[in-house]
Formats: sequence, C-alpha cells, structure tokens
Amino acid sequence: MPHRLSRLLSEIYWLLQVSFALFLLMTLISYSKSDPSWTHAVHVDYQIVNWGGRVGAWISDILLLLFGLSAYWCVVLLAQHIVANYQCIARHDELDKPAAPLREGGWLAEILSFILVLVASDGLEALRMWSLKAQLPQAPGGIVGNAVAYGVQHTLGFTSGTLALLLMQAIGLSLFFRFSWLSVADRVGDAIINVVVLLQLWCAKKRAYKVNRKEEVNQGGKIERSQMRIEERESVTSRPAIAMLTQSKCIENEGKATLFQEHTGNNLLPPLTLLDPSPDTREAVSANTLESNSRLIEKKLKDFGVQVSVVGAYPGPVITRYEIEPEIGVKGNQIVSLAKDLSRALSLASIRVVETIPGKNYMGLELPNQSRQIVRLIDIVSSKDYINALSPLTIGLGKDTGGNPICADLNKMPHLLVAGTTGSGKSVGISAMILSILYKASSDQVRLIMIDPKMLELSVYEGIPHLLCPVVTDMRQAGHALSWVVGEMERRYKLMSKIGGRNLASYNSKIDDLKKNSRRIPSPFSLIRDKSELLETLPFIVVIIDELADLMMVVGKKAEELIARIAQKARASGIHLVLATQRPSVDVITGLIKANIPTRIAFQVSSKIDSRTILDQMGAESLLGQGDMLYLTPGSRLPTRVHSAFVSDDEVYRVVKKLKELGELNYIDGILEGKIDSEGNTLHD
Repeated sequence: MPHRLSRLLSEIYWLLQVSFALFLLMTLISYSKSDPSWTHAVHVDYQIVNWGGRVGAWISDILLLLFGLSAYWCVVLLAQHIVANYQCIARHDELDKPAAPLREGGWLAEILSFILVLVASDGLEALRMWSLKAQLPQAPGGIVGNAVAYGVQHTLGFTSGTLALLLMQAIGLSLFFRFSWLSVADRVGDAIINVVVLLQLWCAKKRAYKVNRKEEVNQGGKIERSQMRIEERESVTSRPAIAMLTQSKCIENEGKATLFQEHTGNNLLPPLTLLDPSPDTREAVSANTLESNSRLIEKKLKDFGVQVSVVGAYPGPVITRYEIEPEIGVKGNQIVSLAKDLSRALSLASIRVVETIPGKNYMGLELPNQSRQIVRLIDIVSSKDYINALSPLTIGLGKDTGGNPICADLNKMPHLLVAGTTGSGKSVGISAMILSILYKASSDQVRLIMIDPKMLELSVYEGIPHLLCPVVTDMRQAGHALSWVVGEMERRYKLMSKIGGRNLASYNSKIDDLKKNSRRIPSPFSLIRDKSELLETLPFIVVIIDELADLMMVVGKKAEELIARIAQKARASGIHLVLATQRPSVDVITGLIKANIPTRIAFQVSSKIDSRTILDQMGAESLLGQGDMLYLTPGSRLPTRVHSAFVSDDEVYRVVKKLKELGELNYIDGILEGKIDSEGNTLHD
C-alpha cells in the first residue's frame, strides 16, 4: 500500500477513535434510568434524555450495569490509544501496529493490566461506595464489582480486602501506565521541599522588612565604619626627596637637557576633604538571608546530583562568599561546570566558583548581594594600610570580598597590566590608582607620563606638577615618549653604575649620604669638565597607557619592542608601566608583554578566552562589572577578588585643581618630539 494512502487511512482511523471516545463519554455522562435500555422498557414515543440517543442509552446502561462508575476506565483506555496513535502519525509511522511504540509486552500485557485496574476499581467501589446515591442501573460497582466484593469480603474480611484491592489497583496502574511509584514519591517529596523552601524564603523576607532600625543596630545589622574617622587636615608638607641646587649658567652652553628643573612649591599633598565622604553606616546581609541562601544552595546542588554542605558565609560590600564542603567522591569540576545552571536556579546574574581557598579544604561560591555598596576612594586612602605604607608608589585598589582595604606597591610589581571590557570599571579603577599615588607622593618623588588615545580619560590630569610632559593623545608622539623613557632608563643605569647603586633606592640613599658629608659627584654626561652638573636624587617615573590596543595598531611592532624593553630592564631604574586595554586579545597582549608583566588585573570580560589571555585562567567572565576585578600578584596562581574604589569626575577635578594651585608645571622639552637620545642629550637639527 502506498505510504500516502496508508497515512490517510491512519488519520481516518484516528479520527474515528476520537469520535467514538467522545461519544462514549457523552453517553456515560448523560445516562438516565428512565431511558429505554436493557434494564428499563418505555413507550416507543418516549423522549430520550441521553445525548447519544437510543444507542447511547443502551451502551451506557450495559456498561454501568456491569462495572458501575468504573465504566469510565473504558474512556481512559480509548484516550491512551488516541495519544499513542497520534504519536505514530506525527512520526510518519503506519497505524497497523499502534501498540508497538507504547507497550513492550504487546496487546496481552495491556489487556491484562487494564482488566486488573478495572476489577480492582469495581471491587473498591462496591466495598466502599455502596451508599453512594447516583444515576446507576444497579448498586455502585455493578455486577462485576459486587461479585468481587462478595468474594474478597468473605475470604479476607472488609479491611484486609480493601487493602488487597488497593494493592491490586496500584500494581495495575503501574503496569498500565508504565510508571514507578518510587519515582512518583521522589517527585512529590521534591515538590514539598520546594514549597517549604519558598515559604521559608518568603517568611524570612517578611521578617527582614518588618525589622526596624533599632533592632538592626542591636543585632549587629549595621556595620560601623572600621576605618578611622577622617578629619579635615591642612596641606601637609612632605620631606623633599631632591635637594635642588641653583642652576649653573654653563648648562645653556653645554647643550645638555636637565631632567628635573628647579621648582618650588611641589612638595605639598592635597587634603582628603576633596574626596567625597562615605556613609557612616552600611546595611549588612541579615542572618536569616544567609541561612536561607545556604539551605537553598544545598538544595539546588542536590537537584543537580551534587551533595555539598555549606559550612560558612562571609558577607562583603558587593558579594557574599559561601564556603561549601563537597561530600566524599564529589569532584571540584562538577561544581565548576554547574556555575551557570546554579546561577539560573538561584535567579542570579552570575556566580563565581572558587575552587581553592588558601588554608582551607573548602570550595567557595561567591553570590552577588541584593544591595550593592559603593567602595569610596576615601575609605582606601584613609585606611591604616595606606597611611602606614612607606613607598611613594602605593596604590589603592579597593576592598576585598570581606570589606578590607587592599593596597599594593607598584615598585614591587613592578609593572601592571589591566584589562576589561567597556563599562567594566577599568577607567575608574585607573583613576583611583592615579589619585592614590598623588595623595602619597609629591612631584619631587614621582613623575608621570600619561598616554591617552581616547583623549577623554587622562586628559583631565593635564597641568598637574607630576607630569613630565603634556598628556599624550597622538600615538606618533607616544612612540617618541616611549623612546625617551628607554633613553632615560639607560642614562639612569649609567649613573647607578658610576656611583655603585643596584637600584634607584640605593642610588638616592648614596646621594643623600654624600650630601650630608658635603661631597658631590659630577655628572658623567657633562660636556664641560670644570663646570659640570652635579648628581642629584632621581624620582620614580610611572608611564600610564590607557589603551594599549590603539597604540599597538598605530605604532606597530616598534611599540611592542619598546614596552618589552622597558618591562625587562626598567625596574631597578625606578621606571614602571601601567598598561590598560579593553581588547584583551593575543595580538594586543602578546606573549612578549605578558612574560615581563606578571602583575595583572582583570575586570569583567566577555568570554573565558579573554580571561585566559589576561590571567592564564578562567574567572573574569563571571565578574559583576562596575569595578569588580581579579587581582593576580607575582608568584601567585590564585587571584584575589577586589572591588575597585569609585572616583567621581567631580573628585578628580577638585584634586587636579588643588594640585595646580600647590605646584607649577615642570615639563621636559623634547620628550614628544624625539629630540633626546638614549644618552639624555638634546638632538639639534
């Protein structure tokens, strides 16, 4: 038979089944004792009530007479066949074997299981529903039910017979519908647990909303500021690192460019009152929320087949870390692979899994808080760690997951690579690092070279006394600036080799000792021996490049060579790099650059590949943005999660304006024009 004709006949057969099932259901529903039937005779002109007419009245009367209300199981049998045949039609199968996809045991198993269900239902109906008042031709259960009930009751008794029929009914349903009662019990139990957990969460939220401010203070719901209160202070005069001499008139005739001209008033630091204050009190995550989230984590991971126990919860300003202990046999990769599924189950944007917590045999789950706190720069620069730091290159990064200030020494890094997508908080984080340096060191201690291809982020610092040259926005001039830095590096190494210093700190210390003993050493680069320039202490130089990708695109291979050379050699000379990019690809962050810059910061990135490019591991793709970052220190394989300090534009403007008032510009001529060679000499046309 052709396939199209076979399919057409199958559809006709299916429609006939549907029609007969609906007809049978209507006849049973509309049954009336007064209709003409097997058990009741009426006049020929009697108006039939049954919706199926005279045929429907006879069919319903016979079925209800035999089986009672259990006759409705015949409709269930037809409905199951209708579903099975529809599935066959949808798969373009023939319907001459409709039971094959539904029953592995064939028609015999289906008929026997249906008979078991029907007989057990009849018996229970006759035993337990004998007093039911319904439109039936005989007592509930029909002829079959009464016979089964009579036999069971006389052999097992009323109660035991009921239990036996219930057991027979359960077995018959399991065989007929092909399901397991244990699976049903598991699903019902899971549904009950879900309802209980949701009720607990709802009750916890209601209690949290009803708790007044006084009770929160009494229960420790408010966290008082751990940092010392910041009092207004006047500009503090710091000890100048360079003892400036009167400039010799012979310098003009020597053709020698002096690196740091004499200027006064640059040894003042801006007051902390220029920064926006932070709130005195901050809301903490309630204990009820921590407890409910802990139980919810255990429950959701159990749903995925992973058994864990939450052993601790540590709330912070942005995220809360839940420490979990996996059961024996559970691998860490199982939990890592479930990070996205777990975040979806908990209705969160992202969850970061910490595979190893130093000093503990637990894993960590970092969940974002519902209310995110803003980390202010004033919290960092007023902390004890920042104030007690001796290095002028101390930078404030932000706060860790526990709310503790994180500061770092750029001199020990010695270079920093920063990467993150647009909007991840990268530029704001760099501004916080710059301001933390400006609050720690005067222009006599630290000088800056800023390269800003965007012409927006770093241009606001134009005119501060710390700059060696104007903010570079032309990438061709950026190449000249990097060439000058390489030349200055070589010049410093020659000076240190002459005086015997191994690094800049040793060099400056020996120069200070010579000054105390009234001894001075002439510069080896002076052209006139009798009137030569004397050696002075040298400041640190920090080169900040806001967008490395644009520099690499315009300058090309030359920029990579200059950056690699500075990164390899410049540490001892006191020159440090801060490189930032929003495109962390291998053609921007090359292997040569990564090999010489071990300290890296990754803000939020778009993919795991970008995270591996920056940190050599995954994790940055799960960050929350807005200053959330991973900080990888040299020699460590485990990054630290830090929430970067926020600095507003108004704060930057106020600090820059104050620095302009405290000191004057001291630019070095020739840096951007390429007029200074590697010896530090001016190149004449």
